[in-house]
Amino acid sequence: MNIEEIREYCLSKEGVSEGFPFDNTTLVFKVMGKIFCLTNLVGEPGLLLKNIPEKVQEMRDQYECVQPGFHMNKSHWNLVKPDFSVSKAILLSWIDDSYETVVAGLPRKTRNELKTGEK
Repeated sequence: MNIEEIREYCLSKEGVSEGFPFDNTTLVFKVMGKIFCLTNLVGEPGLLLKNIPEKVQEMRDQYECVQPGFHMNKSHWNLVKPDFSVSKAILLSWIDDSYETVVAGLPRKTRNELKTGEK
């Protein structure tokens, strides 16, 4: 998958916005203001994705392309290197998992706003 496909997929999800809050090269996707996916557009490629600690470790154990998230809480974030060792379907499911993990952690009022499309 290329960055444009990833971008389109992330933006197709309810309540998602994109931006460059840290610098001009780190593209960040947020759901209702909370980060669920980051990628560096220059230099070392990869996706930073969030998950529950058990799943984070399982992904690292099972796939060589998955490493602890650089500059992030290593028990919740993984860096997925784009070495083409995982299928597009798996990568999309990991993006889904990251999105759902963040949504589950939102306050109830915010989750309800997301479901109804309000803000």
